[in-house]
Amino acid sequence: MKIHEKVFVVTGSGSGIGRALTLALLQGGAKVAAVDINEANLKETAQLANAGTSLSIHVVDISNRQQIEALLPAVVQAHGVVDGLVNNAGIIQPFVPIQDLEYGAIERVLNINLYGTIYMVKTFLPELLKRPEAHIVNVSSMGGFFPFPGQTLYGASKAAVKLLTEGLYAELLETPVGVSVVFPGAIATNITQNSGVSNLGAEQAGDSKLPMTSAETAAQTIIGAIEKNKFQTYIGKDAAMMNILYKLNPRGATHFIQKQMKSLLPK
Repeated sequence: MKIHEKVFVVTGSGSGIGRALTLALLQGGAKVAAVDINEANLKETAQLANAGTSLSIHVVDISNRQQIEALLPAVVQAHGVVDGLVNNAGIIQPFVPIQDLEYGAIERVLNINLYGTIYMVKTFLPELLKRPEAHIVNVSSMGGFFPFPGQTLYGASKAAVKLLTEGLYAELLETPVGVSVVFPGAIATNITQNSGVSNLGAEQAGDSKLPMTSAETAAQTIIGAIEKNKFQTYIGKDAAMMNILYKLNPRGATHFIQKQMKSLLPK
């Protein structure tokens, strides 16, 4: 599905990949309903875009089902239709082993990463099925297919997004709605700050020597997945490499990453 003159809903549009994707879609001739919980960040995205009525902004907590259900009529009122949905918003967990992870943090990660994606899909899918062609992109993570110590619950939420998306792909094969799952590796964004994670381990992880892909490159990769109707898309050489390594030798790959991440975990 070509993005030109299509209407997309993008979550997490206030920063990072979501902002870069919003700007790239607008530059490609699409219209965007930009969704984020942070109003100031959304307004900054709107100022950068300077796109007039092609862009609408919506301050929404995606973990709140009632707010998501109210979002649909607001988007239709602003743009008339919905052709595409990109579930990009997500957070990481505090950088600690699961035995030290508080239930509040567990619930927050699951509510945003998994339930937020479910709420968006369930709410917008009937509208997408009305269109001659449409597309859903769910952003998983390299951590959704490969274990990272200290991010076990985050990885579990993103693994659930992976299987949710692949099941959705199978269910929609004979419909006009295409489905893609995206696996970003290390992306140069402020996800640590946006996740409210400030413990030392997470800060060190953000400053690690992992190869970083720009948010702009990630956005173009996602647009390519939409236009080519790709089933799975890996963003960054790290994600592509770890996918191969984990398939070839899952135990060895897990031992390798444990050694690399061990110094980041609290003593």
